[in-house]
Amino acid sequence: MAAGTTITNWFGDLVSHPRVVVEATSVDDIVKILKDPDQYPSPVRAVGSNHSTSPVGVAEGGTLIKMSRMNRILEIGTDTVTVQAGAIAIDVAHELQKHGMQFYVNTEIGSLSVGSAACAGTKDASMPGEYGQVGSYITRIKMVLPSGELLEASDDQPELIQKVRSCYGTFGIVYEATCKIRPIIPMAVRHETFKLDDFLAKLPALRTSGESLMYYMFPYEDLITVEFRRYNPGATGEPDHHVWPLRNYMWAKAGPLFCAHTEANISNKTVRYKVIDGFLALWRFNLENLIRSQNTVATDQIIQYPPVSDGSRYTFSLWAFPEETYPAVLPEYFAFCKQYYRDAGYRNNMLYVGYRIVRDRQALLSYSWDGNVMTIDPVSTANPGWTTFLPAYNQWCSDHGGIPLPNQTPLATRAQIEKALGGRWQQFAAARRTFDPNNRLLNDYFRELLGE
Repeated sequence: MAAGTTITNWFGDLVSHPRVVVEATSVDDIVKILKDPDQYPSPVRAVGSNHSTSPVGVAEGGTLIKMSRMNRILEIGTDTVTVQAGAIAIDVAHELQKHGMQFYVNTEIGSLSVGSAACAGTKDASMPGEYGQVGSYITRIKMVLPSGELLEASDDQPELIQKVRSCYGTFGIVYEATCKIRPIIPMAVRHETFKLDDFLAKLPALRTSGESLMYYMFPYEDLITVEFRRYNPGATGEPDHHVWPLRNYMWAKAGPLFCAHTEANISNKTVRYKVIDGFLALWRFNLENLIRSQNTVATDQIIQYPPVSDGSRYTFSLWAFPEETYPAVLPEYFAFCKQYYRDAGYRNNMLYVGYRIVRDRQALLSYSWDGNVMTIDPVSTANPGWTTFLPAYNQWCSDHGGIPLPNQTPLATRAQIEKALGGRWQQFAAARRTFDPNNRLLNDYFRELLGE
C-alpha cells in the first residue's frame, strides 16, 4: 500500500493523486478496502492497465485499487473462459490459442483488462452476425459491492447483467468474469482505398458484403482505406502469422513514433504535414499490398502494448453515428476538419479510424443500442492543440447526432452524454444510486456527468 502517490493513465495525460494506492491480490483484499473507509477513503476506483482516455478510473484524494496481480486464468471450458479481473486480453487470447480457441471480439488494445471489458465500453468492427463489443460476450460477472458484500450477475439475470456490463465500476469492483469463446476459424483480410465520394456511393453494398468494416480515414486528402475481414473456414495450409504483426507495427509503433518525431522537429506546418501525409501514403500502400491474406488467425490482431507507454504512444477519441445518417455526416466532418485547420491552424497528426458496429443491447449504455453505427475516431500523439480541438470535435459530433463512450470520449460534457443516451443515462444513474447509496465508488468525473 502506498500513500500520496501520483498516478497517470497509460498515455500520461490524465494525472491524479489518490491518497491510497493498493494492489489487490484476492477478493478478500477488495472486501477489506471497501469495508474500511477510514483507512481507504472514497472514492474507491479500480484499474487494470489504465488505458482509458477519459478519467473513469481517477480516484483523486481517494483509493485506487490496482488489479494487475489478480490475473489468473481460472478455467477454460468448451465454450467459455473464466479469469480474474486483472488478466489482460492478449495474455488470455494467447493461452486460448494453445487450446485451439479464440475470443469472439479480438479487440486491438491487448492491454484491456477483463475486468474493464466486463463493465465498460469497447469497440471493434463487428464480424458478420456478431457483436463488436467485448462485454457483449461476457456471460458472468462477479464483483464486490460498496458494502463489501459479493454479487454475481449472469445471463440468467438479463436485466441485471445488462446494467452491470456498462457500470464502469460504479456499482462494485469486478474481480472475476466469464467470457464466451469459440474454436479458431481462419480469417481472411484485405484492404482497399476509396475516394470519399466513391466510398459513400458503395457504402450500401459494403454494409451487406458479409465482411466487417474497419477503416482508416484521411480527411485532408478525401481518402478512406477499408480493412475487410471475414471468416474463411475453407482456407487450407498454415495460417499467415506475419500479416497482422506488420499491420500492428505500423499502427502502434512506427506510425505514432514517426508522427511524434515529425511534429517535434519540423516547425513549418506546411512542410510538417506534407511529410506526415507522405508517410500516410506509404501506410496505405502497405495496407493495400502487404496486409492481405486468405488465412490468418484473429488472435494475431491483438496488439501487445508496453506496460509503460514510450515514444510511440498515441491517444484517441470516439463518437458513433447511426449508419443511416453516416453518408451525410462523413463528408461534413471532412469539411469540418479542413475548416478547423484553416481557422485554428491545428490538425491531428496521425489519421482517423472508424468501425462499423451492429445493433447491440447486451449493455444498457451500448452506443449501438438503437441500431447499427459507424464511428469517427481521431488519433493523435496529442500534438499541441489536441486538447483545444477535442471540445470542438465533441460539440460537432453531438450536434450531428453522435453518441460518445464514457471511457473513450475525453472531455465529453454531461449535456452531450444526456442528449445521446437519454433515458438510458437516467436508468444508469438510478441503478448506480441503488448499488452505491453512500457514493463509495463515485469519483468527480461521474459525479459531474451524473449531476450528483
